[in-house]
Amino acid sequence: MVTSAGRITLWGIEVFVAAAEERSISAAARRLGASASAVSQQLTNLEGAIGSSLMNRTARPATLTPAGEKFLRRAHLILNEAEQARAELAGVDLGPVTRLRLGVVEDLEVDVTPRLLTAMADTMTGCQFLLETGASHALYGQLDARALDVIVTAEMGASAEWTEVHPLLREGFVVAAPKGAIDPAGHILKQLQALPLVHYTTRHHMGRLIQSHLSRQNLTLAHRFELDSYHAILALVGQGAGWTILTPMALMRAQRFAPLLDVLELPFAPLSRTISLTARRGVLGEMPREIASTLRPLLQGAVVDPALELFPFMAGALEVLEA
Repeated sequence: MVTSAGRITLWGIEVFVAAAEERSISAAARRLGASASAVSQQLTNLEGAIGSSLMNRTARPATLTPAGEKFLRRAHLILNEAEQARAELAGVDLGPVTRLRLGVVEDLEVDVTPRLLTAMADTMTGCQFLLETGASHALYGQLDARALDVIVTAEMGASAEWTEVHPLLREGFVVAAPKGAIDPAGHILKQLQALPLVHYTTRHHMGRLIQSHLSRQNLTLAHRFELDSYHAILALVGQGAGWTILTPMALMRAQRFAPLLDVLELPFAPLSRTISLTARRGVLGEMPREIASTLRPLLQGAVVDPALELFPFMAGALEVLEA
């Protein structure tokens, strides 16, 4: 039992939620951009204010006490109310923001994200930017957990009521095959079926999207490899190990393999995905719309134009979406 008195703070509650969800003090510290000692101290202060131990911190992974389990439900409600109050009472614009936690799908980390951060830094003076890159489903989870403020990811179905979504880019999936392995004048699908598919992992949303589309076409394709790395997939394809289905952004991210590949349209019904900017509705005012407006010309110059120059057949299947 903790008996020391103190005050319950929003920061202490946010720290507790992060530690409870991460099951680790160090992981919570990384998520919040704080030191492990600061996170530990905030938890101690919160436990003192509440009068109960909330976490078994010596366990690996850390676990919640019965009091911690009960308080976690309240903590989520408190943070939700705080966000609503902020949205209702503050006229939010780009100027006064001092800390922005941004998540960007890894497809954009080289060509687009640095340019976006530079442009935002010029507009949002005095703001600290915390960047997380990763797979779409992981970034959605962090937005839902309030570990991120804004994410740029592939859409994963119907949007939740608590989100605002700004579509940015639509891209159609294509085939990448070993150079010279497919005769474009012949029956392309039959030729592909004679080769193994190098599949993007179905542990990620994009892999599941591809697999679902193949099922809808009643296609069962033999595959020996299921990988989560564009570079590894295209390296295998370039060495003749099979063919793959990927997006133009994936191809642009691994351009060094281009001389080893032939890129073709899907020889069955088209498949596409949409890249969008998502934020919690009503919390950041006009900021998400402003960031989306900054992103669209960056995507046009860094992704769409170079891809269409290399693969003109993608015209119409790869485009920046208007606001």
